[in-house]
Amino acid sequence: MKICMMTNTYLPHVGGVARSVSTFAEAYQRLGHEVLIVAPRFDGKPVPARLEQIVVRVPSLRNFNGSDFSVRLPMAAALSERLDAFSAEIMHAHHPFLLGDTALRVAMNKNIPMIFTHHTRYEDYAHYIPFSEAMREVAIELPTHFANLCDGVIAPSESLARIIRRRGVTTPIRVIPTGIDVQAFATADGRRFRARMKIAADALVIGHVGRLAPEKNLGFLAEAVARFLGSNPTALFLVVGDGPGRDSLRTTLEAHGVADRLILAGKRTGRVLQEAYRAMDVFAFASKSETQGMVVAEAMAAGCPVVALDASGVREVVADGKNGVLLPAGASPARFAAALAACARPDTRARLGRQARVTATRFSREESARQALEFYAETRRATRARRLRDHFHPWSAMLKRVGLEWDLLAMHTQSVANAMLGDRDRKATGS
Repeated sequence: MKICMMTNTYLPHVGGVARSVSTFAEAYQRLGHEVLIVAPRFDGKPVPARLEQIVVRVPSLRNFNGSDFSVRLPMAAALSERLDAFSAEIMHAHHPFLLGDTALRVAMNKNIPMIFTHHTRYEDYAHYIPFSEAMREVAIELPTHFANLCDGVIAPSESLARIIRRRGVTTPIRVIPTGIDVQAFATADGRRFRARMKIAADALVIGHVGRLAPEKNLGFLAEAVARFLGSNPTALFLVVGDGPGRDSLRTTLEAHGVADRLILAGKRTGRVLQEAYRAMDVFAFASKSETQGMVVAEAMAAGCPVVALDASGVREVVADGKNGVLLPAGASPARFAAALAACARPDTRARLGRQARVTATRFSREESARQALEFYAETRRATRARRLRDHFHPWSAMLKRVGLEWDLLAMHTQSVANAMLGDRDRKATGS
């Protein structure tokens, strides 16, 4: 099968969507399928040639509004030529805007099925956009409208699938998590990473991996871990990732007098990231904005029990008392710190770690790729009659293209109008 994926974030950008697209692309290729990725250009370490050769880069505005994201500019003629030569059989968008709109138009023009992965709860990222309160409404409505213009929707977790169904998505939905290389995480050399970061072999390490940003509930996490470190004078906090919340994280630990035991490892990828997970003893995760919690599964593949808050995407992975501790979403930092202490006990850590490895096998990249390919095939079969009709009746196809442009315009206009009217009403009532 020839699969074209369009995404607004991709390597060398470090983030969940970029890693998801890369993971699926490599898995598809190993299974003998052809892949073409369309993505913006990003600053950073060059992507290895074997990965970059399947990517078409489009011009972009980088570091949009202080974020790590790029906003693509209008599609170049070179992209159209590459798409024509590739002859995709399935179009797969990973965002409901920018290149998502492009993916819809290409799928329509080439008369192929359109799949959308709803990776993100976009309302949790509205603070990166001006008029953020109004834009929260847009961030909820726009993906829903977009999903209903597609032929199939992938949700990374059952939690998210339930949410988007309640919001009005009627397109067929399949729950397929992003897979991970279970064996690579299980066999990575954590001792080498500890040596690199000058961490003693017998030190107790509480670990965290992720973007350091407000939407990750970083303030709560910092407070909870600081309390734990205050009661455990030889323990360390290893943080892998970067972002605008880095300084506030350090400030919180300084306030508790434990900043000297914070190790900021920065962004890590590939083998080094896998080694970082293996260097950890307990994984701490407080985000409430996840759709899958991929880092939680990666930590478990490395044998780390996880302490987390009960939230979408996470509750499908963490089984309280079996592979970690799942606390109520409203739990206090003190309770989170106590859970870290319980998991850190050697016998408890070993027991939970063993089960964590078993849990991780459910999220293997091979199994996730198999499920996604099966969904592609089912969608192609389900839409075959309509595509044949459009192929033999150009007038119907033209009317459908006009309808798509109208739907896209209506989608954006309605979402913004509803948000602005809602914002006006809130101000009028003082709520």
